Amino acid sequence: MLYGEEPYISVGILTDKKIKFELYGDFSVVGSKDSFSGIYTAELKNDRIVCKSSKHEIVGVNQIEFIPSDPISESFLLRDVVIGSKFHWERKEKQRFIYSLLLLKAGDDIIAINHIPLERYLTSVISSEMSAKSSIELLKAQAVIARSWVLAQIDISEKLIDNKESHETSLELKDELIRWYDREDHNVFDVCADDHCQRFQGVTKIISDASFKAVEQTKGIVLLSGGDVCDARYSKCCGGITESFENVWEPVKHPYLMSVVDYKFEPENFALDFSDEQNTQKWITSNPAAYCNTTDRKILSHILVDYDRETKDFFRWKVEYTQDELSSLIKEKSEIDFGNIIDLVPVERGESARLVKLKIVGTNKTLTVGKELEIRRLLSKTHLYSSAFIVKKIGNNIPEKFVLYGAGWGHGVGLCQIGAAVMAEMGFNFDEILLHYFKNSELKKIY
Repeated sequence: MLYGEEPYISVGILTDKKIKFELYGDFSVVGSKDSFSGIYTAELKNDRIVCKSSKHEIVGVNQIEFIPSDPISESFLLRDVVIGSKFHWERKEKQRFIYSLLLLKAGDDIIAINHIPLERYLTSVISSEMSAKSSIELLKAQAVIARSWVLAQIDISEKLIDNKESHETSLELKDELIRWYDREDHNVFDVCADDHCQRFQGVTKIISDASFKAVEQTKGIVLLSGGDVCDARYSKCCGGITESFENVWEPVKHPYLMSVVDYKFEPENFALDFSDEQNTQKWITSNPAAYCNTTDRKILSHILVDYDRETKDFFRWKVEYTQDELSSLIKEKSEIDFGNIIDLVPVERGESARLVKLKIVGTNKTLTVGKELEIRRLLSKTHLYSSAFIVKKIGNNIPEKFVLYGAGWGHGVGLCQIGAAVMAEMGFNFDEILLHYFKNSELKKIY
């Protein structure tokens, strides 16, 4: 798609039966001469949206949009916004936003959507995804990626609609269940506001001028490949090698999302063919040189927001389960009774050693599962840090304990945020950082 000017986007913030919000300033609603401000609740009554305050009651058949008279100085606050949904840091927050608030009926729920110019959205994203105190070059790199990603998602959605296609997210065979989680559930807005898409937590997270500078200095700049905006991805810590797109999501190869060694040269004394489990074991149990292999508190505090710093072991980690813990966990998450777990067998790995397929062998059932997020989901109450792990069993026929030794945090595709932070501290410019992680791409200003 060609862009001559900055687009507006729609961001899904909150979905619930009842939504509590506050309007600060003067807001209008199409079809009403009144001006609206104050504390409101919205819920469905008789299949219509009903918004109430102490002074007003507004009824909408399918939607109600509150439009500020001044989109910058006036704002709205949403209560009980879930962040980190289904992750170990999940919690609820009050969040403040600028520009308009759209309340949309969706089945038995109401969705709160923020309509906002792309560059304003990005200022919040780069402050929500990492600390606004981060290096300016890191923030600029993150701004370009976030801009590219959201525009690519809009392009993909439009192509699916034009071609009357749906977004496939699973493949079920007799002895295999392969799922991937991308953007299959966003049909009424462009992107959501949580980790499923990009963290967007309103204006309260913007605490430094650097965020505004990073967005302004890269305004309209995107990553391009083959004339299209790159579907740019990123995760917290690749573990030393990034992963290829097709091993995490749909089986499509993108030349700019191929595996990259996260350092200035290939790691010494390692064979990187992870189809050989001996190579994988050596890689995961070692401490190879990599940009993201850092314990520098200053760098980590700049890159990670407060709840991310609850996670200490980004590069290499260990998780232990007793037989009862693991069998109960897999039964709960899969809704399949495998019985006692006999083994967890690697079937297929990607270029970063992340498991694409894992065979779960139980006394009642054996099933191969994938892809990486499904594996992480089944083996943790929230999500394992990554699917790059090896398994050590303790016990004989039916193990008493399973110990998982792992590498990295997240899917590992595209930019490694901790690696990029280290590169920025070393003096690399934002374009050098981006072209390290996104091979076969170029930077271009499109508006």
